[in-house]
Amino acid sequence: MSSTRLPGKVLADLGGRTVLGWVLGRLSDSRELAEVAVATSDDPGDDPVAEAARGHGARVVRGPLADVLSRYAIAARKLGAEGLVRITADCPLIDPAVVDEVVAEWRAGDAAYVANVIEPRTFPAGMDTEVTDAAALLAADAEATDAYDREHVTPFVRSRPERFRQLAVTLAPPRPDVRLTLDTPQDLERLRAVVAATGTGATLPELVAAADSLA
Repeated sequence: MSSTRLPGKVLADLGGRTVLGWVLGRLSDSRELAEVAVATSDDPGDDPVAEAARGHGARVVRGPLADVLSRYAIAARKLGAEGLVRITADCPLIDPAVVDEVVAEWRAGDAAYVANVIEPRTFPAGMDTEVTDAAALLAADAEATDAYDREHVTPFVRSRPERFRQLAVTLAPPRPDVRLTLDTPQDLERLRAVVAATGTGATLPELVAAADSLA
């Protein structure tokens, strides 16, 4: 709820549903995710987020407001998972097929970090999917001291490819120019137009086509 550029965006209305409702609804169609949890802060201002998440049937994990890495470590321990998938509320139209592709690549290999955000990016902003081994995530939590690493969860792992083997998932043809992310009031209006054109179950190609038509 404490977003600087768009306060309260996680519960903002997007086509008659909250942004959080979109994220959880889209992820419910994933075939690769064993469970979906919402890692929010223990600040009282995020109580509505926790309540909304429970209303959607999601498990809620709470931790420090500024230390998001710590929240993920708490989630890793509580879920007992071998790997964790990071999807943020900036990505309300996340395509479950994209998530499944990234997770499947992680399951199939021995990389500690598999993602579609490794530079050079090929996926649209708003399709960001990262999978990190729980062991790597817990190592980052134990060792990271930089505020940026702790706020953004994965930089500690990403910046050490010699220690944590990494694999990039790419899109062909690349479309990094497409913006389907939520960061500003202008993004919200654009996403509302995309949703109005595509409905609730749109695939990535359909979302890209709608975004292109609005350009």
